[in-house]
Amino acid sequence: MKQSSPVDISYDLPSSIGRPATGALAAAGYTRLDQLVRATEADILKLHGVGPKAVGVLRDALAARGLAFAVPASG
Repeated sequence: MKQSSPVDISYDLPSSIGRPATGALAAAGYTRLDQLVRATEADILKLHGVGPKAVGVLRDALAARGLAFAVPASG
């Protein structure tokens, strides 16, 4: 009988955001930095386990790749 292998999810989020933030982002469907360009900083801050420090780290990591969080829609 062949054993099933675990699902391979490629995380490239900075480890310095902490385990609670990483878990919250993964639960919301964000496992890679490039996925965060669809979300605003406010969206990410609404996730339980993600605070201002983690958002700052993510902002810097995105900027290092020439990326940024989505801009909130004005309305």
